[in-house]
Amino acid sequence: MTLAAVALTLPLAAQNFADMRPSPQQVAWQDLEIGVLIHFGPNSFMDREWGDGRADPQVFNPTALDAGQWVAAAKSAGARYVVLVAKHHDGFCLWPTAQTPYSVKASPWRNGHGDLVREVADAARKRGLRFGIYLSPWDRHEPRYKDNAAYDDYYRKELTELVTGYGEITEFWLDGAGSEGHVYDFDSYVKTLRTYQPNALIFADVGFLRYGDIRWVGNESGFAPEENWNVVDRLGYLRWRPAEADTPLRTGHWFWHPNDEKSLKPLAELLDTYDKTVGRGAQLMIGLAPDKRGLLPESDVARLHEFGAEIQRIYGEEREGPEMFWSSSAPLEIATAQPMTFDRAVTMERLSGGQRVERYAIEAWDAGRWQVLAAGTTIGHKKIDIFPRTKASRVRLRIIEASSAPQIRMFRVCDGGGR
Repeated sequence: MTLAAVALTLPLAAQNFADMRPSPQQVAWQDLEIGVLIHFGPNSFMDREWGDGRADPQVFNPTALDAGQWVAAAKSAGARYVVLVAKHHDGFCLWPTAQTPYSVKASPWRNGHGDLVREVADAARKRGLRFGIYLSPWDRHEPRYKDNAAYDDYYRKELTELVTGYGEITEFWLDGAGSEGHVYDFDSYVKTLRTYQPNALIFADVGFLRYGDIRWVGNESGFAPEENWNVVDRLGYLRWRPAEADTPLRTGHWFWHPNDEKSLKPLAELLDTYDKTVGRGAQLMIGLAPDKRGLLPESDVARLHEFGAEIQRIYGEEREGPEMFWSSSAPLEIATAQPMTFDRAVTMERLSGGQRVERYAIEAWDAGRWQVLAAGTTIGHKKIDIFPRTKASRVRLRIIEASSAPQIRMFRVCDGGGR
């Protein structure tokens, strides 16, 4: 009997949650931690969240558009990547596509010669941020949408323009809104994307696309569950699909609206959002909405800067390398000559080795014994535990349960001033 014939008789190994590993691209993406999702288009000029595809392209005429201002504000908030909504559900394209006249070519902006995708991509890279694209499958303008095969061809051609003309794409968003009753050839979309951008990660709802690399957290409020596993079961197949939590900077509004200052989220809410997304092992995606000038409102810019400054004040710079880690069954302890004052602990797992921690505790030495400050389940990319302000010279991380030897990339304590 040949070796090949023997191999055919061997049973396939069952998948196991503990054995799943991320790709190098997923590990690098999770280290980005904060991104922004930019919505701008005819809706921005018509006081709308949802366009119907009938807006006159002439309404799109920002008078002072500055993509550099958008990106600079995002970077001040700590964002490391930018995703631009190149086409929303109204079908209006923000680049001069050859597939439809319904684009910036038909607008007075830049005398019909503008390319917003180009401007945002260039601005992001100039400031050291990664770039991504959102291309809505739902299209309320395109007549070919009624014909599945014809629209698939149309969408693939749009996608090809975007993934071949604007450099490296870090993240590609596939939104399932409005897709009921329509059949998309997602296999061909993904094949097109992978052909030209093999390292791009696809964002999608868990139930929407089996090829997704990143999953939607399940809400637009900006929080992940305390127990947050990177591995999910997709119809019997286990996949590493870290969560991204998207939430707009202005409550309930992805696009800009006039007379809307009350919707700008306060700093305290944004900080709480950070603790419940990045601090629970998920990615935070903040929605930004330039106004009809083509600028982020001054109040939004200020709030983003405040947010970034406060995160920096509390957590400072993190210098742990992805391949530096501690692995032991013994607790990991921090000891100092003088007592420290702190109100939170930051813990990170080395995810290239998988997500292993199932239950842990943070403890401080007090009155001759270890006192529990916080306890939890998963750690994942990062876990932030907040507790009453404490003063101690010894604090430790104790792993109570793990699928295999834990690999801890970081353990540190910080002081938020009792916030």
